[in-house]
Parts: sequence; C-alpha cells; structure tokens
Amino acid sequence: MQSVEKLRKKIDEIDDAIVELLNKRSTIVLEIAHVKRNENAKFYSPERERQILERLTSRNPGPFPNETLRVIYREILSASLSLEEPLKVACLGPLATFTHLAALRHFGSSADFIPVETIRDVFDSVEKGKAEFGVVPIENSNEGVISYTLDLFIDSELKVSAEVMLEITHNLLSLSGDRSRIKRVYSFSPATAQCRHWIQQNLPGIPIIEATSTAKAAEMASGDEEAAAVASDLAAEIYNLRFVERNIEDSRQNYTRFLVISKDFPGPSGRDKTSIMFTLKNIPGSLYHSLEPFKKAKINLTKIESRPSKRKAWEYIFFADMEGHIEDKKLRKAIEAVKENCLFLKILGSYPCGGLE
Repeated sequence: MQSVEKLRKKIDEIDDAIVELLNKRSTIVLEIAHVKRNENAKFYSPERERQILERLTSRNPGPFPNETLRVIYREILSASLSLEEPLKVACLGPLATFTHLAALRHFGSSADFIPVETIRDVFDSVEKGKAEFGVVPIENSNEGVISYTLDLFIDSELKVSAEVMLEITHNLLSLSGDRSRIKRVYSFSPATAQCRHWIQQNLPGIPIIEATSTAKAAEMASGDEEAAAVASDLAAEIYNLRFVERNIEDSRQNYTRFLVISKDFPGPSGRDKTSIMFTLKNIPGSLYHSLEPFKKAKINLTKIESRPSKRKAWEYIFFADMEGHIEDKKLRKAIEAVKENCLFLKILGSYPCGGLE
C-alpha cells in the first residue's frame, strides 16, 4: 500500500489539473460570449445547461455520486455564465426563503439575486427589465397549487422557461434555542399549513403571527427574544438563530415546484414540458372535446387545474401541463386542434423538465 502522503500528493496533482482545466474552459466561455455579442444571441440557455448535465451524469462511471456532480457543475455553469454576463434573478425575499433556495439550485451562487416582497413583484421585476428571470412557487405536494401565482399568469405575457423541484424541510428556530421561552411564533401561512399537526401538538396555545415569507419570519424572530420562527436551515445561518427543533413538517414527502419566468422560453432540450392556459365555450362536453386531441396524439397531460377567470361569473380558465416541447410537430398539431374548442388559448412556455433537488 502507498503511504497517505503519497496518495495526498496524487490528489494535489489532480486538483492542480482540475484548476488548469477550469481556466481553459473559462477561456472558451469568454470566446463564446464574444460570438454571442456579435450575433446578438441570448447568453443563458436552459436547454444547453440541461444537455450538459444529462451528458455528464450519463457518462459518470462512479464512485463519485451523480447528485454531487450535478451540484458542482451547476456552480461551474453559474460561474461561467457570470463571466459572460451575470444574470439578475428576482425571487421572493428576503434572502433564505425557499424560493431563494430554489433559485440558488437552478442558477448557482454566481447569479445576482434580487429579493422582492411579493410574488407579483417578481413578475413586475421581469416585465420591467429589472431582472432577466424570476422564480415563483407554483404548487406544493401536500397543500396543492398556489392559486395566486396561476392568477398572475392570466394577464402577464411572461413565459415559463424552467421548473425546479425542491424538497421542503421546516425547522423551529429561535435566538436561544429554548422551547420553554417561546411566547409567539412567526410563520408564513403555507409553512404553517405544512407543520399544522406538529405545532398543535407541541406549541398549544402559542399564537402564530403571519409573516410574508419564511425568511421574513426568521428575520422577525432574530430581533425578539421570546419568539420563534418556522424557517429553513439557510435562514438559521443567515439570521443567527438556533434550532429548537428540526424537520417539523407533518409529511416527510414535502416538495414544492417552482417556475422560472422570463420574456421567452428555450428551445428543445430532449426532455421537456409545455404549459398552456385556455378558456372553453360554455356548452356540454367542451372540456372532453378540448382534451381529446391530446388523447389521440398520445400526449401525456401531467396536470390540469381550473381557476375562476374573475372577469365573468362562472367562467373558468384551465391550466394544463404536458410532456413535450411546442416545437414537436405532434404536440403543436394537438394544441392547434384544442384551439378549435376554446374561446382563448395561450402557451405559457416549453421548458426542460425539472428533477427533485
């Protein structure tokens, strides 16, 4: 067997080679940026990013885990993109919300994150050009769809350019870490709902004070010796809070889906999803006939949701997700057939399918 010192020397040599190769890669990235500027092409390409990650994980022989490889390469891609043109990304703030965490997972830490107060502010930031992208929550695996986000798509011309699936774990945090000193809890209403049973069992009679986000709850608790907050691990770190209890969510299968919004959507990546919204004629069988073209084309609908239009009593807008990209001939033909049964139909986006993070 070789000695530890000799093995460490080999690791040092490999690390030196990795740094050298990363800089060679960065040089090519800068050349690509120069070409893009001359051609007035977009700098960020979600479909290209997906293809890189899929190719690398498919060629990884191990023992290095694919999950960690994805995390490392997302940071490499983020840093490379910042050399071309740093991205501005709006997300629900302050920093350390789960929306911020989802944005970090998708864009990496080299992006410029702009925290805003509401989901509507995320839309406004992208629409007004203050940010190239925004990240908004769309549904939780336990609590269902976030209706407010769906409503904002009705009047917005923004597109869905990516999705992020994030496992959600909640913690009870306070300055002291002592449960006996807690006289009030700051919490964001969706987080409260996801921890309802634990709170009832362990904090009976303690008032819950509404906050605009989990991170805002942590910020409020950081200035209150008698308070606790329901928030993330990152919030504990940023706001210098101690853990009273970890993982207080009622279900261990707790995931939230986030959408990345922008002014356009990417080309095909090879494994995509398309989202549409539509209203129907008020006649018998209209929903059945509107969905029939998808059945005939063997297109898998992964989700369908209805919302009141808020423009006319008993008029509804339907939102649907399906497998495939709008550039796929079969999918485009099916959507054109669906239009015949609709009063209105809009394509919200075609984008790479997101995996669980």
